[in-house]
Formats: sequence, structure tokens, C-alpha cells
Amino acid sequence: MSNRFFQGIIHQMKDAVDRVIGVIDENGVIISCSELVKIGETAQGVRDELAYTTESIATGGYTYRALGQNSKSDYIVFVEGEDKMADKLSMILSVSLSNIKNLYDEKLDKSSFIKNIILDNILPSDIYLKSKELHFDADVMRVVILIKFYGKNDVVPFDMVQNMFPDKSKDYVISVSEHDIVLVKEIKPNHDAKEIEKTAKNIADTLSTEFYAKVSIGIGTAVDNIKDLARSFKEAQVAIEVGKVFDTEKNIISYENLGIGRLIYQLPTTLCDMFLQEVFKKGSLESLDRETLMTIQCFFENNLNVSETSRKLFVHRNTLVYRLEKIRKLTGLDLREFEHAITFKVALMVKKYLTSKPVKF
Repeated sequence: MSNRFFQGIIHQMKDAVDRVIGVIDENGVIISCSELVKIGETAQGVRDELAYTTESIATGGYTYRALGQNSKSDYIVFVEGEDKMADKLSMILSVSLSNIKNLYDEKLDKSSFIKNIILDNILPSDIYLKSKELHFDADVMRVVILIKFYGKNDVVPFDMVQNMFPDKSKDYVISVSEHDIVLVKEIKPNHDAKEIEKTAKNIADTLSTEFYAKVSIGIGTAVDNIKDLARSFKEAQVAIEVGKVFDTEKNIISYENLGIGRLIYQLPTTLCDMFLQEVFKKGSLESLDRETLMTIQCFFENNLNVSETSRKLFVHRNTLVYRLEKIRKLTGLDLREFEHAITFKVALMVKKYLTSKPVKF
């Protein structure tokens, strides 16, 4: 438990209790107190006396009691006075802080549990046993959202992300590395993928506005079993890496929307080289200038429609036909034919992939 955590609760209680109250740790040191000057002092002998009783003891003007019902507790609460009221207040303080501590520890345990799952640091056979131990619902629909920060930030805004999702029993915000934060979010079985993307956009916009942070957000697929969170996390990682190659303008990428880019990303680079050599004549792809490549891109965006493409490019239809014919002579592929167009599209993506050479997981 954090000393700051205990002190925060004691501070909130001090106005309701007109006596000095506080907490002593396992070393006999006062770690939190409504009278701040006492923090750091030691209470000699109190722990030894409480070791053999679950009741309170009164000595030196204070009443002491172990936290909770366990006399072996690491923490002791104390209240100013040796009267019946001090005894009652010590019991209230002990029960209250014990319950809050258990909830706090359970939350930390659940976050650590989820972190171990997504990072593959726990055996599959242990996942269900641990989930039962923590009273963690293993069969709820969840999705993993990975938030990756770029640039040199002194502090990753973990608290800000956590505050955006106040329902601590359903949503878990976990720091997995210096620049990566994971949100494991509970969703409805009939969820809308657009709602998840909307959540991701809200995160990106908030961090950009409040923290001036540049982020990329990867969204894994929704899973209905806790053991599949690791897969959703890996998918979110892949979404960001593939997005850096094929969707450079986007900062929110969903694994489900990666399309053919996901397949290309998983291919060995040697196989990609062989494919390009088979599709294009030697040097034919490199011979295409910027204007020609823009023409090709626009042609694809307009579903191979010559009239619509020429209108978007502000060129005569015959000019576009001439450019397409020039491409056919250089590469051997006629983009007006569907199969040739598909081959060319894939080849351009493969070329982009080889140029970027992303790091594989």
C-alpha cells in the first residue's frame, strides 16, 4: 500500500474526527497522521502487544488496533485517547481502512493480472485459476486499445488516460513500456466498431489538446474470453506497425480494417522481392515518375473509371488513356483490366512495405 494513499484517506477523515488519528506500518513507523508533524515517528512496543490479540490496546494516551480482523496485520491504526470513544473510533478506522485497502490491492492485482496476460507472462492453465481467485469475470467481451506515444515526453500521461475511464471495475489502464499505454475496455456483446474508434479518437484528441502529445492508437479485435486478450494486444501492435507503412496519414488504426496490408506485412521480404521481379520488367516500376504514380493512385481511388478519373485530375479523357497506355508499355500491365489493376495495386503496396522495412514482432 502506498503511504500517500493512507494519508489521503486520513486527511479526508480528520474533519469528521476531533482527535488525532493515523496509521503505523510494519516497522512501527507512523506513515500517515492527521497531525502531520507525527509522520515519521515510531511507536515502540505497540506491535508486540497487539500480536496476541484482535482487540485494541490503550497506552501512552492513544488507542491502537490492528488493521482489519487479523492480529498479524502489517498495519496498525491509532486514535488519540484511551476512553470508550477512542476504542470505537479505532474499530471504525480499522474496518474502514481494511476494506478500502482490500479493494485497492484487488484493483492492483487485477491490473497486474491483465498485464501478465497481454504480455504472455502467465501460463494459460493459470489464467482461469487466477481469475477465480481475483473474482475476475473471464467471459466478458473486451477489446485492447494500444496508445503509443512519440517524441521525448518527460512524463507519459498515464493518469490522464486513467481519469478518462473512471469505471475501475470494467476498464483497466496499464502502462506496458516507457511510451506505451494499454486500455483494456469492457464492451457490449452487440458493440459497434465505430463506437470503439470514437473512443480511440477521444483519447487522441484529449492527449493532443491537454498534453500536446503525438500518439498512434491501435485497436485489436474484440474478444469474449480473457485468455484471448494477448491476441487482441498483438493485433493492436500490428495495426500500428502496418498503419505506419500503408496508412501514414491515420493515427487510429483498427486491426479489422487493415485489409491486404496485413497479409503483405506478414510475408518474408525475400518472397516480396521475388514477386516484384516477376510482376515488373527490370526497372519498369522505378521508371514511373511522380505524375504517373499520382495518376495511378487516382485511377484506383475512382474504381478504374476513366471518365471520373480524368474529371478529378482535370485532364482530357484522351490524355488519361494515353498515360494508361504508357504505363502498359512500361510495365506490361493494363490498369483498365481488373486483374492487371489488382496485381499492380498489390505490387505498389509490396514495394512500399519493402521500402519501409518495418520491424517484425
